[in-house]
Amino acid sequence: MANTLQQHKYNIAIAATGVVVGFVAAKLLNSKNPPLPPSVPELNDKPHPVPKPKVEPKNEEESVYETQKYVNEYLLLHYGEADEVLRHSFVPMDSLEFPRRVGKECLDAYKSVDKISRANNKRQSEMICESRSKLPNRAFDVGCGLGRTTFELAREFEECIGLEKSQSFVDACNELKQNGEMTYHVCEEGDVHSTYKAKIDPEIDRSRTKFIQGDACNLSSDLGQFSCVVAANLICRLPNPYKFLERLPHLVAPGGLLVLTTPCTWLTQFTPKKYWLGGHYDQNGKPVTTFETLKRILGPNFILIEEKNMRFFIRETARKNQWVVTQATIWRRR
Repeated sequence: MANTLQQHKYNIAIAATGVVVGFVAAKLLNSKNPPLPPSVPELNDKPHPVPKPKVEPKNEEESVYETQKYVNEYLLLHYGEADEVLRHSFVPMDSLEFPRRVGKECLDAYKSVDKISRANNKRQSEMICESRSKLPNRAFDVGCGLGRTTFELAREFEECIGLEKSQSFVDACNELKQNGEMTYHVCEEGDVHSTYKAKIDPEIDRSRTKFIQGDACNLSSDLGQFSCVVAANLICRLPNPYKFLERLPHLVAPGGLLVLTTPCTWLTQFTPKKYWLGGHYDQNGKPVTTFETLKRILGPNFILIEEKNMRFFIRETARKNQWVVTQATIWRRR
């Protein structure tokens, strides 16, 4: 009994000590952390959303550099000499000057009766040749890049319009039109660059050309008709190539020429998959190609004259390059 009473007193003492310690600790805590003001929510309140950090846009210098980088690369593609583009002897020489070669394909096909005859009977060929003089002496280069094909078309056509989505590209084209030349810089390695000069053949009448900024999927309705329309490596970079293809019968005059090239590199970053002309499977599991879709869409209004492969070479640095095989198709408007 005595032991029980002694144990009970001991428990009371410990409890009392705990109360005192807790009281002192609470006082100390309150002295360092005063009550929160009414404007600050209590812990059991719904927390306020944390604002997202602002994403600082790229500074102007970075944007200009990025734009100028592509202008320089495409100036080299359009106007670079062999020793400027190539740094290695084993690179295929016939892949150079792709935009010039596209222009030549257009002019050769436009003037060639032989190519017309392959796709038509003799009487139709004669009718096309007779009506050629009635065609508008105009050409349209859609997605003209840095304008080399547009300038080449000016060897034959009195009015050549080059349309490009990039305003920086259009500005460069207009500088070339005005001055006949343009200095640019190409990356060799890292910050090391070489300086070159793009030049327009002095035999070309640059006043025949006109460069405008625009969207190939939303072309102006007042463009009129042309004897030759070319779109080089464009359709697989459009958000909706079907909209562009739908306009072609209205742009190409009857008897006129259409030239398309495409490497068929369909990517969702440029074109939603539902608008891909090829590179996918149909509902029966059969692979669909771009060429098949072009024939289906263009067939009612155009006659296929020729299909061929064309190679081109894009230099990024002295050691990093792109070698591409693009599919070219040449069509005559019915």
